[in-house]
Amino acid sequence: MSGKLKLFLVLLLSIFGTAGAGIYLHQYHPPTLIVDSSNSQTQQLAVVKNSQEVLYDPERIQYKNIPLETINSPLQGSDPKTLALNFLDDLTTVSGKRKVVVAYPQHNQALVTVTQILRSKDTSEEIKYRLEMNSFGRSLFASSPPIWQIVWVGSQISCRNGNQPLNSLNQRCN
Repeated sequence: MSGKLKLFLVLLLSIFGTAGAGIYLHQYHPPTLIVDSSNSQTQQLAVVKNSQEVLYDPERIQYKNIPLETINSPLQGSDPKTLALNFLDDLTTVSGKRKVVVAYPQHNQALVTVTQILRSKDTSEEIKYRLEMNSFGRSLFASSPPIWQIVWVGSQISCRNGNQPLNSLNQRCN
């Protein structure tokens, strides 16, 4: 066998080996959960195979769905936390302390949980918003941050009257 043929076969085998290893790592690499929070617990999420496909998530049952069609704010942006806060600023006029937790169950999926606590003289109201986002690409340059789009939003309200425990409700506290 000539030297050129051997070099060609080695090159061809290395290309196929690299492609096969890349496909194997892409398909069988377990999803990692990255949580951006200072003092919160890890959240369990459904795995999303495709950025356009959102699978059933049992935590959604606990939240009242907010239709995205009723919102005037943009549903796309480059930072999930900023996108969620802008969305909620347009949704509610109530001010109060907010706690924001951003989780990335996969590289193309973000979950933002915003907890807003409102206190009055004898009641305490906690409104929790859950915003699910998918990334679908980047802007002009490859080094640009990914573009995120809000795909689902829900809310839940919990009330505490005096020393009574929190009650989960879908309406405002009395």
